[in-house]
Amino acid sequence: MKPNTRRHEAPRGEIEPAKSPPHSSSHSDGTDSKFDRLVYERVRLGIMSALAVNEPLTFNELKALFEVSDGNLSAHARKLEEAGYIECAKSFADRRPKSEYRLTSAGRQALYRYLDHIEAVIKATRRS
Repeated sequence: MKPNTRRHEAPRGEIEPAKSPPHSSSHSDGTDSKFDRLVYERVRLGIMSALAVNEPLTFNELKALFEVSDGNLSAHARKLEEAGYIECAKSFADRRPKSEYRLTSAGRQALYRYLDHIEAVIKATRRS
């Protein structure tokens, strides 16, 4: 049995609905999506935010920041890479593999769109 839930509607034009596909950056009408479900997840948002202010960061630095397992971080980073939001450069240092991540311009734009959306949600919530 599902609990009875009601969704509150925001005034038209202020906040885009969160129904767009996760990797879509535009709607069928050509406007940019403000809510990107790919960015929404805690670790992925953290990766993108950290890279926005500290480029580059290594795999181990990111892992320490978010206290996640290798597999968890790797899966989240791969999703962001596939979307074109981050890029990874692999090399060796002292015979050990080294992965360095950077935020792409598309990733920076997606992060800013997400932040704009969250700011709109906060403003709309405070007005009600």
